[in-house]
Amino acid sequence: LDFVSPIECIDYVELGEPVSINIDNGIAAMALAQIAGATADEIRRAMLSFAGVDRRFDFALKTDRHVLLSDYARHPEEVRQSNHSVREVFNGRKVAAVFQPHLYTRTRDFYKEFAESLSLLDEENLTEIYQARVSRQLIYDNLRPDMQKILISIDELPVVGRKGNYDVLIVLGAGDVVNYIPQLKQIMEQS
Repeated sequence: LDFVSPIECIDYVELGEPVSINIDNGIAAMALAQIAGATADEIRRAMLSFAGVDRRFDFALKTDRHVLLSDYARHPEEVRQSNHSVREVFNGRKVAAVFQPHLYTRTRDFYKEFAESLSLLDEENLTEIYQARVSRQLIYDNLRPDMQKILISIDELPVVGRKGNYDVLIVLGAGDVVNYIPQLKQIMEQS
């Protein structure tokens, strides 16, 4: 990766976790580092260890058998970008998601876009909307018809971990779904 900017071009930048979502975040981080006065060598060294932004394509578990990711994605375009990245990295593997919609109005206004973004994967486990009064059924009904799709309560997340009918599980959303990552990790490590 070459970083081109009006301040200075930096050749041969390597990212610690080179997926699309981290490339975008890495470009922003390099630009800010340049503005703050970091040298090209300092930026190169920092980017080599750059694993991404917390809760953005964040690996909780990465073994030959199972992968567990967490992503704060709460908007359809963020969900789409995460799902494109997971497909890029784990091409050919079965990818399942748990998605917890966030906000009544966002779900109401973008349910078709959410369904389209989530339909990029093999399986969707859709929880109730975080602290909202609209039905997740809007998204569910618009998911790709041939994909495996399941309505679950947030308390059923451990069941998703135990069934393990996937290679990669990505947990998406900005609500309390993140609180289940340690438990899912433990379950997946033991299976």
